[in-house]
Amino acid sequence: MLLTIETTHRPATDLGYLLAKHPDKCQTFPLAYGSAHVFYPEVAEDRCTAALLLDIDPVGLARGHRWGRNSDGTLARYVNDRPYAASSFLSVAIAQVFGSAMKGVSKDRQELADTPLPLDARLSAVPSHGGEYLLHGLFEPLGYQVEARRIALDTTFPEWGEGYAFELRLQAEVRLADLLTHLYVLIPVLDDQKHYWVGDDEVDKLLEKGGDWLRTHPMREQITLRYLKHRRSLYRDALERLMAGDDPESEVREVEKEQEEAVLECSMSLSDQRLGAVLAVLRDSGATHVLDLGCGEGKLVGALLKEQSIARVVGVDVSMRSLERASDRLKLDRMPEMRRKKVALFQGSLTYRDRRFSDCDAACAIEVIEHIDASRLGAFERVLFEFAKPPTVVITTPNIEYNVRFASLPMGRLRHRDHRFEWTRQEFRFWCAGVAERHGYGVRFLPIGPEDPEVGSPTQMAVFRK
Repeated sequence: MLLTIETTHRPATDLGYLLAKHPDKCQTFPLAYGSAHVFYPEVAEDRCTAALLLDIDPVGLARGHRWGRNSDGTLARYVNDRPYAASSFLSVAIAQVFGSAMKGVSKDRQELADTPLPLDARLSAVPSHGGEYLLHGLFEPLGYQVEARRIALDTTFPEWGEGYAFELRLQAEVRLADLLTHLYVLIPVLDDQKHYWVGDDEVDKLLEKGGDWLRTHPMREQITLRYLKHRRSLYRDALERLMAGDDPESEVREVEKEQEEAVLECSMSLSDQRLGAVLAVLRDSGATHVLDLGCGEGKLVGALLKEQSIARVVGVDVSMRSLERASDRLKLDRMPEMRRKKVALFQGSLTYRDRRFSDCDAACAIEVIEHIDASRLGAFERVLFEFAKPPTVVITTPNIEYNVRFASLPMGRLRHRDHRFEWTRQEFRFWCAGVAERHGYGVRFLPIGPEDPEVGSPTQMAVFRK
């Protein structure tokens, strides 16, 4: 199992400082499953190559271990690709041997550690049951030029054909810490079979190592599921924390907050009035494919499914638990097949571009924008109006001016503890007008709920048309 990292940065020998391994030495490090050797096959001012070679003990490794689905017999525990193909063993070695480099720390060259360098990484054998497509799909979104060559099962017997392992080459101008972190996370994803028990601490590791880039990766769901050995409970927890700010208790608090807001508004059936107003707008628009952003427990999705004119409804939410509750509420598992084909629920962030948002002819964000940090509203705007750009967009949000009419709401407090802001009618109209102008939409405003002559209606709605 061999990994080499090469740079043409001048002086290239600075690679030794970054890895904290002297180019003139060959060093050996003991591991629980064998040993790791670090040496430099090439050392010059214009080019330097560092190598990490894992020497796996297959007999010692087999004793006392079970290898799961890929080990269906005693012999398979001793005769397998573990000593040769990159796997979670290599990830562990990277973390142990190049730990400071992976953290981006250099005692003597911190400025260099913070600088993107021309790096060329090669792995002698990488298992990829998703073929070459998976290799490109994992690494290209991170900025790497990817070269992959499938390895023959045995060159002596060409009739045996090619196997599932590839020689992999990755080239990019990137920080060494980023390269090592990407390899640490994605090598086990390619192997799809970690050699050790996966528990809650692996979720923490994934978020620590991948939080900065995994959130926007187009294959984040596949990466997360494979990294956590297909343990669905961990997968749901990891994705929810990844997309919602890494707060494992946020879902419990979110339910409590939603209940508070519902109690506040129930006296005037504001939720039902919002739903009716949105449905009326969608009927008038002639939409047949509707995207519900921040669908929560699926109340709007359920209402749209009853509309004969709607052929497709897609609900999106950052919370996996909310989506599970939506599925239960809608009884998707018992829904007739023809109706079931009309609906899709999936997890996603509203502030990151997602190709699954495309092709709808109407999108709704009902009581959603006030839950987004003001600094992220620009990203939400681009995702919805620049990239998805449906012909009709419906947005509702609380009118903060009306809050004084809620007797149970303390002065100065927002309706929901998770609201980042609540806008006056003028502030909402100003933001909507700017969005419409920037993206070529027209916009009109409608009140929802009882209209007060002084403070307006409790909910304000904007309808964008292109």
